[in-house]
Amino acid sequence: MKVSAIALLSLFTGGAAFAFSPAKSAPFMRNGFSAPAKSGTSTSAYIDHGFGSPSSPLTHPSRAKGVVPMGYVGPDVQVDAAWQRVKGMLDAITAAKEAGDEDLEASLSLTVYSHLQTLSSISPSTFYSLLLAQLPLLMPFVYTPVVGAACKDWYGTIGHTGLETGVYIDGFESSKSDMVRVLSTYKESHPSVQAIVVTDGERILGLGDLGVHGMGIPVGKLHLYTACGGIDPAKCLPVTMDLGCNVEAIRDAPGYMGTRRGRDLSSDEFDKVMENFMEAAMEVFGRNTLIQFEDFGNKNAFRLLEDWRGKSTSFNDDIQGTASVVVGGLLASLKLTEGIDRLADHTFVFLGAGEAGVGIAELLAYAIQQETGCTPAEARKHINLVDSKGLVTAERENLQHHKQPFAHQRSTSPTTFEESVKLLNPTAIIGVSATPNTFTEPILAHMAATTTNPVVFALSNPTSQAECTALQAYTWTEGRCVFSSGSPFDKVVINGVTKVPGQGNNAYVFPGIGLGAIAGGATSVTEKDMYTAAVTLAGEVGEDRLEVGCCYPELERIREVSEIIATRICGDVWEEGRGGEGERENAREKVRECMWTPFQE
Repeated sequence: MKVSAIALLSLFTGGAAFAFSPAKSAPFMRNGFSAPAKSGTSTSAYIDHGFGSPSSPLTHPSRAKGVVPMGYVGPDVQVDAAWQRVKGMLDAITAAKEAGDEDLEASLSLTVYSHLQTLSSISPSTFYSLLLAQLPLLMPFVYTPVVGAACKDWYGTIGHTGLETGVYIDGFESSKSDMVRVLSTYKESHPSVQAIVVTDGERILGLGDLGVHGMGIPVGKLHLYTACGGIDPAKCLPVTMDLGCNVEAIRDAPGYMGTRRGRDLSSDEFDKVMENFMEAAMEVFGRNTLIQFEDFGNKNAFRLLEDWRGKSTSFNDDIQGTASVVVGGLLASLKLTEGIDRLADHTFVFLGAGEAGVGIAELLAYAIQQETGCTPAEARKHINLVDSKGLVTAERENLQHHKQPFAHQRSTSPTTFEESVKLLNPTAIIGVSATPNTFTEPILAHMAATTTNPVVFALSNPTSQAECTALQAYTWTEGRCVFSSGSPFDKVVINGVTKVPGQGNNAYVFPGIGLGAIAGGATSVTEKDMYTAAVTLAGEVGEDRLEVGCCYPELERIREVSEIIATRICGDVWEEGRGGEGERENAREKVRECMWTPFQE
């Protein structure tokens, strides 16, 4: 029987189904911003949205009088009340899932997303306290996989939750001085921005070009910088560069909020726009401001990273953050693979040779160098790439620049992933193709026949784009594989043994990398930083996790892990003279000084 979302929410939230009114959303502003609420948001905003109490007015002696009762309500009560409301929504999702109603489950998931985003806007302390207390449950609703659906449903979801928060810059019309003006205006209410996540929306997760409707990604990323890394939310800035959209169905839709034109800037024009933005951001907020590039298209992402790698405190999470978390998982997996004790003992085959694939491959080669002392060319011989045309070989003509280092001499050039696997007999496959169902039964069965413990990383996001499911991977390898994914999968019981899939979520590393750079006053983010984060992450995987086949720590420990990563990176920054000054033994104290805690005055 089909049940409406409102009916289920009413059932599980005590009759108080959550609803949104378009009239309550903030105005969308071109080349401008809608500032996020601070702790003193008007009491009426909380009442309007059904939260009952804001963080400041009901916990501070100067709380509003005459609008709400005078009783004191402490943080614990507020967070518990917020949790009870969200828990009711999660129970409704479980009921829909058990009823097999995928449409209702998806609709309810967007409702939870909207609810949490509104809470983050009007009561940051309550939101982050709740997120930290229930991180494994709520992270999928704050970031992947639900954020992807929210971006696709921008006008119906994000446009009604205050997620216009941040800065939108018209890349077609804005000069550097225009950008300085917009950022300076934002600085008037947010004077101490430390971390910026900027996107142009061209490659949102595995969903492709969403234009300005990709703003949910930098917003969600910064939520995780705060929850996992302790960076003050008032010092975080999401930015979307409006550079057009090439998907006509999105660009021409009545509710599209961006410029209605294609991405027709030349490479030189794109570079100039981003040069103007980078210089404007550093001029307004400071040279050492952390700037993370997010979900730029392949044709621009590598060039943008190279252009600014040494001139700013910047990195690309899709390329470098993904690489760090994957290499960390691969290092940890060495404790689970019989007969394979080093990365150099593996034969790796990647499905996907874009930003993520090449980024992982490069850091993996760096890790093999550190492990063996070999040359970069020798390290790359362990790594093979497969793209849409087949195995990347030296015989291939017109190869893109970023693929060339991994183009090896071959007597034959397979045109499919399955043919490549059967030729190379890999011990580890890594999927970053954004193409579902590509790790097929014949492929995984072949790996199970040729290696004892195949390593299978199906990393494409969201869940619908994963190369295979956890159940498929364990079933087709007789329960012997080491499996990790980009989005979460439930545990699997196979042959009477419980397996816990690892989730190679970038949130294990990028908050710690960013926090370490900020604490150390870094002027750059280096490949060594990414490797340090990977090694540190691998070292935090306990025996209890390894026993169930998982090569990542518990999500509940992610803030602790971020602090450890940040401490090591901060110490490296100081020792290498690429930032502030300090002694390594003082790095943890400095990192902790930089970490924000909810409800602190």
